[in-house]
Amino acid sequence: MNACDTHEVFNQATPFENVNLFACDPVLQEALLREGGGAASAELELLGERLGSAELIALAHLANAHGPQLRQFDRSGRRIDEVEFHPAWHGLMAVLVKAGLHAAPWVAPGPGAGTGAGTWTGTHVARAAAYILAGQLENGVQCPLTMTFASVPVLRQAAGLPQILARWLPKILSGEYDPRSLPVEHKRGALIGMGMTEKQGGTDVRSNTTRAEALPLPEAQALFGAEADNAYRIVGHKWFFSVPQSDAHLILAQDAGGAGLSCFFLPRYLPDGSRNAIRVQRLKDKLGNRSNASAEVEFAGAYGWLVGEAGRGIATIIEMASHTRLDCVLGSTGIMRAALAQALHHARQRMAFGKVLAEQPLMQNVLADLALESEAATVFAMRLARCFDEKDDEGQAALARVLTPAGKYWICKRGPGFGAEAMEVLGGNGYVEEAPLARLYRELPVNSIWEGSGNVMCLDVLRALARSPAARAALAAELALAGDGDATFVAYRARLLLALEQGEPDEFGARAWSERIVLAVQAALLLRHAPCFVSSAFVASRLAQAPGGAYGRLPVGTDCAAILARALRQ
Repeated sequence: MNACDTHEVFNQATPFENVNLFACDPVLQEALLREGGGAASAELELLGERLGSAELIALAHLANAHGPQLRQFDRSGRRIDEVEFHPAWHGLMAVLVKAGLHAAPWVAPGPGAGTGAGTWTGTHVARAAAYILAGQLENGVQCPLTMTFASVPVLRQAAGLPQILARWLPKILSGEYDPRSLPVEHKRGALIGMGMTEKQGGTDVRSNTTRAEALPLPEAQALFGAEADNAYRIVGHKWFFSVPQSDAHLILAQDAGGAGLSCFFLPRYLPDGSRNAIRVQRLKDKLGNRSNASAEVEFAGAYGWLVGEAGRGIATIIEMASHTRLDCVLGSTGIMRAALAQALHHARQRMAFGKVLAEQPLMQNVLADLALESEAATVFAMRLARCFDEKDDEGQAALARVLTPAGKYWICKRGPGFGAEAMEVLGGNGYVEEAPLARLYRELPVNSIWEGSGNVMCLDVLRALARSPAARAALAAELALAGDGDATFVAYRARLLLALEQGEPDEFGARAWSERIVLAVQAALLLRHAPCFVSSAFVASRLAQAPGGAYGRLPVGTDCAAILARALRQ
């Protein structure tokens, strides 16, 4: 060391980069094979290598440091309402659209089929694995992918839009990312956004005041020609308008004819090439998800097309919500996995008090507890994705009706505490913006809030259980697969199922019910598929005692070393 040097830098962990995110995660690999997505393993390994590269990690940092900017007018004063993104954002989107995260299951569903939108197998399970990998890089780019993905079943099932579908679906399903602001027929690929909530209502969309008035057929034909059917003029606003740069949006508005709340398809450009009257008022300044644009908008006589039956807007959009909520589970699972990997990578290199952090008993307890939470989230998320692949099976569809809202509640709710604990492993290094933990931590609340907050999800769980005896039967059947080998689990399962049989759970305790259901399913999956040192520790720390607010409460005798060796292969 030079005599003028103030200090030598040592005992600092290397960056967690140029790591294959798929290859280092045995839990995800096992779940992929088990749930029917094994044909995608080779493609996902390539994707995991790409997403873990220093190059893409740098793009994620830049996309957050240089967030979207709104340009309402061009230099001549014409209204354009353009959202401009840093090139890093476009670089990330191009990779993920090419991988098919926005559409692959809709292009060619079924094991072994090629997608045409990406290279890996077009199943929900395979996409779920890819989405979990993408969540470890940058959650902001997942929003437009999710909206586009979830729009397809809604559009395909809607009657009365044959011309619209013929023009739009090929672009939505395309594997090319095309960020240009152009009419859809001039683009190589298209993205779809969503606008549901308004200032006065939020989650209570039935209180929406935006009005949609059906155009008289002669006027509609003069404006839209062959696409005149079901055309409406829309006036109102949206308080949260997801992905305002999208080529079209699905929105809810009141049918002025008295039918009630209905669903509409609003393109950014009209068939004649003019801009639709969607006025972006401002972009939201958000806690996290900063690389992604969310806007406040007004519809100043915008045009749209009715999707589904008039007055059945909520029923129409519920299919979209089920898929966006699946992605909330997957997204939180991915972020938690990223936080765990960062914490464990750091702890394996950092020395404190003469010993590597990862070898110190109390730190092992914390890290192993985080690893259990991450593994349980992964196996649950991948099992839930299989329900979507098997939706034609009544039992799987019924199980999804319970597990989707329950999983969105519990896994997303566990996220912020998980992120805070992982950040603390890095100490001050985790709290600064140069490290990814601060960004990951800010991302974790959004999946709990959007697409229905925790209370909404728990009420949906109650509705699913109350309205569908098949849902209770499917849950019981899933839990029965774990057998009777673990006495603590057997007793927990029996209490849960007996309580469900004795009467409808009450609203006051809906959160507790949802938590118990997810914990039971997670425990059942781990008992069936994970090593004993994982399943026994999970049962002892989550079923024998209530999960605590802090991590690091595993019981004496837990094989932390084995859990941590499994958690991250390096």
